[in-house]
Amino acid sequence: MKKIIAGTLGNCVHVAGIMNYLNLAEKESYDTDFIGIGKSVDEIIMLINEKKPNIVALSYRLTPEPLHKILEELKDKINKNNVKNMIWLFGGTEPTALVAKEWGIFDKIFDGTEDIDEVIAYLKGKNYSGEESYPRELISRIKSKYPYPILRHHLGLPTIDETVEAIEKVAEARVIDIISVAPDQNAQEFFFDQENMDERLNGAGGVPLRSKEDFRKLYKAAERGNFPLLRSYSGTKNIVQFAEVLKESIDNAWCAVPLFWYSELDKRGPRTLLDAIRENQQVMKWHGEKNIPVEVNDPHHWGLRDAHDAIGVAVAYIAAYNARKMGVKDYIAQYMFNVPASISPEMDLGKMLAKIELVESLVDENFKVYRQARAGLASFPANLYQAKGQLAASAYLAMSIKPHIYHVVGFCEAHHAARAEDIIESAMIVRGILKNEFLGSVDMTKDKNVVERKDALIEDAKIIIESIKSLNLNLEDPLTDPETLTEAVRIGILDAPHLQGSQIAKGQLKTRMVSGGLYAYDEKQKKIITEKERINLLLKEAGYLQI
Repeated sequence: MKKIIAGTLGNCVHVAGIMNYLNLAEKESYDTDFIGIGKSVDEIIMLINEKKPNIVALSYRLTPEPLHKILEELKDKINKNNVKNMIWLFGGTEPTALVAKEWGIFDKIFDGTEDIDEVIAYLKGKNYSGEESYPRELISRIKSKYPYPILRHHLGLPTIDETVEAIEKVAEARVIDIISVAPDQNAQEFFFDQENMDERLNGAGGVPLRSKEDFRKLYKAAERGNFPLLRSYSGTKNIVQFAEVLKESIDNAWCAVPLFWYSELDKRGPRTLLDAIRENQQVMKWHGEKNIPVEVNDPHHWGLRDAHDAIGVAVAYIAAYNARKMGVKDYIAQYMFNVPASISPEMDLGKMLAKIELVESLVDENFKVYRQARAGLASFPANLYQAKGQLAASAYLAMSIKPHIYHVVGFCEAHHAARAEDIIESAMIVRGILKNEFLGSVDMTKDKNVVERKDALIEDAKIIIESIKSLNLNLEDPLTDPETLTEAVRIGILDAPHLQGSQIAKGQLKTRMVSGGLYAYDEKQKKIITEKERINLLLKEAGYLQI
């Protein structure tokens, strides 16, 4: 274990920067010792001889001119007292850092303009200055920074040239680790039968990618700066073929695929629900066999259609369970906060903790889970000043779950599609949150109301899960059986208000926000329906045994 002693020079009393550095160092398993403020050179030499550190970190943040005399004395006494065999660090303002550089004492000088990534990299013994410094595979990239999350942002502008230029700018800014390519809806549905595209809709919802070469242009654009990884949305049909294209062209960092969706359920593709579940499972299996991480993004799909919180928790488990059964080894569990936008922070956090507890109950030596957090798009107001506040507030709450990945949602998304400048600004807002988080934060996961909501949702989610299993007791594993899962949607165990009029879903669920949480609601009796009551009514109506 390396030992750091740290203090301020001369009559400088500004310690915030050096204490922040020591906090970061402690998290990287350094032995740290703050030796105090306003230390003279003689005191510093005495403390070095007494404590025998590996690293001496000194700070000075006052007027730069007096620093020359201090460092002249320090250099002279380092030589006279033979205390050279250690690493010397300096922290200060840009003007004092320039003075420190002149004296040639310090191995590393921080002037306050460094990104947190650079500070962390230095503590980890890395130097983020070239391509070799940036892991080119997702899990390695996560491990290079954790417990600090890597950052992701989506990007897809109406033309390929605009998107290429934006990726180049974002990569050079070194603020995003993963760029999520957003193909337009035409590409997602008709990439392999482009004669069926409606060309009037080119660029709607993303970038009009029409060939592997188009994808490769984006990959090449990211080969600079901090060499961000690329990933792309899955197609809405022919998705195994689309997965092959993504792997070959952009080395897709991970696959994001639904279990129930991109089907007749949401009409984002032509597949029946039964066929969609089968094909989506095959996509999970295909990626599992190739050791490519997988995200199954169903929990927030249900939530975005106003399904109540317990369904979101249950589906989080079912999605992860299916990925595990399909042979996925590294699972990306996305936790979308602010769904619906009016959910209270304490109820939102309770819901996420319930999801985490159930999902991570599946972890074993062959199935690892990585947490990805983000803000819900609908929570962003069109007023850009307020939207920046929402981005910061949501990110701060999300840090409570210690995410491995933070999916930055551009603050501008309710107003316009994020361009490079918006993405960079949004990332810097989140990095500001992270910088404060490193100083230490209140553990909101221990709040009484949060814990009570988590426990209640786990209980309700288990009722949902067991009811789905009960639909086919003759099967060893009904939770991965496409016909059983389809039946769960048909009879309404899994349902959402926005599915009213669906040809496959029951579409009769009513929900209401009560005390900050979203519940199943009986509008006639004007009361919350317990999950057991709701499920048993559905089972009885469909001719199944009640639980």
